This record gives sequence, structure tokens and C-alpha cells, in this order.
Amino acid sequence: MRIDLHCHSTASDGTDTPAELVRKAAAAGLDVVALTDHDTTRGYGEAVAALPEGLTLVTGAELSCRIDGVSMHLLAYLFDPEEPALLAERELVRDDRVPRAKGMVAKLNALGVPVAWEQVERIAAGGSVGRPHVASALVELGVVPTVSDAFTEEWLADGGRAFVEKHETDPFEAIRLVKDAGGVCVFAHPAAAKRGRTVPPSRIAELAEAGLDGIEVDHMDHDADARDRLRGLAKELGLLVTGSSDYHGSRKPVTLGAYTTDPEVYGEITRRATGAFPVPGTGGA
Repeated sequence: MRIDLHCHSTASDGTDTPAELVRKAAAAGLDVVALTDHDTTRGYGEAVAALPEGLTLVTGAELSCRIDGVSMHLLAYLFDPEEPALLAERELVRDDRVPRAKGMVAKLNALGVPVAWEQVERIAAGGSVGRPHVASALVELGVVPTVSDAFTEEWLADGGRAFVEKHETDPFEAIRLVKDAGGVCVFAHPAAAKRGRTVPPSRIAELAEAGLDGIEVDHMDHDADARDRLRGLAKELGLLVTGSSDYHGSRKPVTLGAYTTDPEVYGEITRRATGAFPVPGTGGA
């Protein structure tokens, strides 16, 4: 089985619609794909309706969190999307995204970059607006060559010249909310140092004690040394190890299935989840 548990659609900051995403996942030879848009489940219905036969969909979301001033993302899988407390927290995070993005536009303007809110809004195309949309605007303007090059201290990285904070959930609270909604929690790209400061192992150990299920090890932002360190940490803490593409369509230079999760780990994730179940494809439109 080929299993990719971290993908984004136009419901947040990917460039493929949910329907396009599941079709491309099937064409890429995947057996299981997870839809994990940022702080939203809005793409579920379209993805399920288009799900090709032979492909299984894992519903999820990538939750925006912050600990000790460090931004971190928590992949939540197979939770009940209508559970009131988790739904309210996701809405609180999403509601803060627009004023945050407008604040980044204002900072960029002050730095002499002629980006406009209307440009960012067009790029987001109704999705949950975020830094990647602002980064794409910088690419369009020729300020940086790629989206990744915008995530530096010069521009949009944490603490960067055009960075603006937004509401982000305490990860201990996020784990509690996801667990109460029947979901499973995996720390996304925990050693992605080029994105900014990372969470130290001591705090990851505390998150494990609080119910964190796993860490994403095989990821495009982790080099071989980082993966070795994370595997050792996962073994020490009894955490599941996942691998995923973090696919964003044309916004990032990574393909679906570039990194995958072991079938036994996937099986354990589905066994632990009680809020929702993987959806088997029946040959969608």
C-alpha cells in the first residue's frame, strides 16, 4: 500500500481542488490519501464525491498551534468534524487569517513591495487564506523566485520583516480537543528548521505525555540527520512515525506520494480513531 497522509487543496492553500486532488492521488498510484487543509474541513464533501474507486480518503486537518512562542502544526486525523468545541476553535483560527494576511500586505507595502490585498485574495480563490498565498504574490511580483524563498527572515518567516502573528491554539489544548472529538494527533514536520524555530525534544516529550500519537518524520523539509534524530525520539517516546508529501499542488515542488506512511502505522491510526472512519472510493464523478 502507498499511503500519503498530508495533502492540501484549494480549501486552504493548495492549488488543486479537492476533486482534482483525489483524482491525481489515484493517478499517482496511491491507495490512501489524507486531506489535511489548514484549520478547515470545507473540502471533505467535494473530495468524497469525486473519490475514485480503489482510493481511500482519510479526513483530517492541519491545526495551527503555538508553544513557547514557536509556531507548530498538528495533523489531526479522523475526528468528528461537527464536534462543537473543536469546530469553534478552528473557526476562531480561521477568522483571524484575513486580518493577519492584510497586516502582512501592509508591512510589505511599507517595505516598498507593491503587493495588493486584491492580489492575495485572487490567489487564495476562496480558500483559507495564509502565508503561502502572500508568498505566491511575492513570486508573481518577482520579489522571490519560489514560495519557499518567501519564508525567510527577510520576508514572511516567523519574526521576519513582514511577519504578523495570528491566533494559534495551545498544542496541549489542541490535543485534548482532537481526542475529545475522537481523532488522532501527529506533529507535522517538527524539524523543519528553515521555517523558523522548532520545538525542542523536551516539549515534544510533554506533548507525548498529553496524548500526542505520532510525529511526521519523512518530509521534504527534513534531511537525513533530522529523520534519524526524529526516529530515535519517536522510539524513545513510543510515538508513531509517519511520512507524507505535504502536497500543495503547484505551490510546492513536491509530488503526491513523494513520502509515505507504513501500512502498519496507518492501521494503528485507524484503530485509535473513533470520530470518523476512512472513506473507500466507489468511483466518483
